[in-house]
Amino acid sequence: MIDLHTHTVLSDGDLIPTELARRAEVAGYRALGIADHVDTAMVDTVVPLLVRAAIDLAPVMKMKVIPGAEVTHCRLEHIARVVDRARQLGARIVMVHGETPVEPVIEGTNRAAIEAGCDILAHPGLLTEADARLAAERGVLLEISGRAGHCLANGHVAQMARRTGAKVIFGSDSHAPEDLMPRRQAEKVLACAGLGPDEIAAAFAAAEHLVSRATT
Repeated sequence: MIDLHTHTVLSDGDLIPTELARRAEVAGYRALGIADHVDTAMVDTVVPLLVRAAIDLAPVMKMKVIPGAEVTHCRLEHIARVVDRARQLGARIVMVHGETPVEPVIEGTNRAAIEAGCDILAHPGLLTEADARLAAERGVLLEISGRAGHCLANGHVAQMARRTGAKVIFGSDSHAPEDLMPRRQAEKVLACAGLGPDEIAAAFAAAEHLVSRATT
């Protein structure tokens, strides 16, 4: 199992990074990405702490712990700056909190995130075909979400990805221990979004590729 979208107490999760990593390790994960919420005010505090946790755990765990960031509810004018700043501070995977149907995300966030060159557009909601096509062109992965509420648009996201050739990735958006999903459950979420076996395998292959890029 690879899950690159999880949260700790550094934003709105329940666990500190070390405990989250331990619980994922016990659950059989091969790679865990921690992408706490950041904005213009929090990025300089949160990302270095996640980087420190990943550095400390690297020599004592077989599971890969990857420091990341989820740029969240930023004004459109700030998204590219926060994405760039997160990378400068050592975030190896940067995602942007997309236009989920259950939160008041600013319209245009999906497009601004893709143009900013994030790695993953998280739970993008009613993604337009034009934005999905741009994501395909720029190599931005579209998330199929395992989180309640965010998952409401999974079928639409899968449809847009298939229509435009954009790649998808699974993310649990875990905030608590019980949110961590085994591979089989993640595959069910992808299947319920309408993906076939080959497309599900491709989603995890995309995750493998991103992990490889993030850890070299």
